[in-house]
Amino acid sequence: MDRAQVDSRIRSLIEPFNRKMLEIGDETTFAGDLEFDSLTVMDFVAAIEDEFDIIISMNQQAEIETFGQLVDAVCKLQAG
Repeated sequence: MDRAQVDSRIRSLIEPFNRKMLEIGDETTFAGDLEFDSLTVMDFVAAIEDEFDIIISMNQQAEIETFGQLVDAVCKLQAG
């Protein structure tokens, strides 16, 4: 799956969590722009892990601050 396909699938997963209905770009931050709290992050990460059949470690989660970083991380995890 290429980056554009991963991006598209994550965009569909983020919709129910995007309560502010913001336009999502690579620089959109989860904590700042989307105002995700820790519970929302856990639910969103679980949805991504289920969708892509991957595991995102706590260390990786701590490093991912923007939508673009998340897409890149999922691409890398899928590549093995």
